[in-house]
Amino acid sequence: MPYVCAMTGKKSSFGKRRTWRGQAVKKGGFGLKPTGITRRQFRPNLKSVNAVVDGVQQRVLVSTKAIRTGLVVKPLKRKYGYTRQQKQGNAKH
Repeated sequence: MPYVCAMTGKKSSFGKRRTWRGQAVKKGGFGLKPTGITRRQFRPNLKSVNAVVDGVQQRVLVSTKAIRTGLVVKPLKRKYGYTRQQKQGNAKH
């Protein structure tokens, strides 16, 4: 399963980690030099969530931004204790 958000399409991106050595020129040194440059991965903050997708409850990987902005519609937690409006509102999404 790829590490991709099901709603926004956010996925891992790549970059570099740099390690610097030396003393800055303004502190009396000869400047900072990069000594170690290694590959690294920037990963999105994904959560596994129960969501309603095409009217069916599914477990999907979703970014926290998608959850906060309301792109994810979560299913009702119980079958009783809801008003008719709440049930209809959840069915529309």
